[in-house]
This record gives sequence, C-alpha cells and structure tokens, in this order.
Amino acid sequence: MAPTPETLTAERILEATEEVLRRHGPAKATVVDVARVLGVSHGSVYRHFRTKAALREAVTKRWLDRSSAALSGIAAAEDRDPQARLRDWLTALFEAKRHKAGDDPELFATYTVLTGESGTVVGEHIADLTAQLTRIVQAGVDAGTFRAEDPATTARALFQATGRFHDPGYAQEWKRPGVEEEFEAVVELLMRGLRAD
Repeated sequence: MAPTPETLTAERILEATEEVLRRHGPAKATVVDVARVLGVSHGSVYRHFRTKAALREAVTKRWLDRSSAALSGIAAAEDRDPQARLRDWLTALFEAKRHKAGDDPELFATYTVLTGESGTVVGEHIADLTAQLTRIVQAGVDAGTFRAEDPATTARALFQATGRFHDPGYAQEWKRPGVEEEFEAVVELLMRGLRAD
C-alpha cells in the first residue's frame, strides 16, 4: 500500500529515489517518477526537498554516508593497535567501493554522475574520511608506532596515495586480476613509511 502524505518521510523519499535512479538513470529520473513510486503528488516530495537538485544531493549524501559509517567504527576503535586499524580501514574502504561498483553497477554509475554534480557533499565526505584517518594516525603517533609531524597532512597523503583503490574513476581496474596484491603492496609501502622505527 502506498504511503499517504502524512506518513511520507524524507527517508522513504530517498529510498524511492534510489529505486528510480536505478531504473531510469540520472538523466531520465524525475521527481514525478519518485512521487509515482510513492503514490503521492510531486508536490508532496517537494515539501521535503525543495528542488530536484536538493533531492539528488540528499540521496548522494545518504549513499556516501553508508561508507563513512562503516569506516568510522574502525577509526573509533581506540583499544586496537593503530597499525591494524589503519590497515583495516584502508582495506574496508577499498572493499566497500568495490562492492558498490560490482554489486549494483547501474546504481554505482548513477552515483558517479551524481557525485560529480554534488561538490559540497563529496567534499564533506572526503573531509569526514580524512578526519577518520587523522584520528588513526594521531593514535599511532601518541602510541609511538607512527612517525608524522602533522597527522592531518599525513592522513590526506594516505588518502591520496590509495586513491586508485577508492576513487570511482578507477572502478574498472578493481575487477582486474592481481588488484588485491597491488593494493596490499601499496598499503605495506605506506605502513613502512609511517612506522616510527
């Protein structure tokens, strides 16, 4: 049964928008399509999201936040060794991006387009991820296992150095045989460079 406008929530609209984007792609998906899936008028959707751009930005943020949430648990695990946390965090980021690209390629392609449109959302996502990395690097410096004059700068360098394994522009390479070994080699090189000894 379709929801009534009274039970319509932003979350339900975002779920429907994801379904519409998967079906039609970003070029053809409209607010009217989203409203139709929900069984409401497009005006009801606009009460939650003032413009189509705002809706697209919100659905992009929701998609990116899923990655951030999974990674934040690793970053926050203060009781774990910083080296293991860093390795696990980088691995989880790579795996999350690979799964998004491989499990639902249509939606991944759609979000690649949408993230190109949403400069602030993408910037905030990258800032969140590098803040998580900074937390791990700082913990390593505090424990005496990492050497870094400025943990924030080091975190940004780590993020950029591993870009090939999480930047959507490289998604086609993530399917190649041997990519896991290449990832491990890059991570090991970075870990050696960080170690205080």
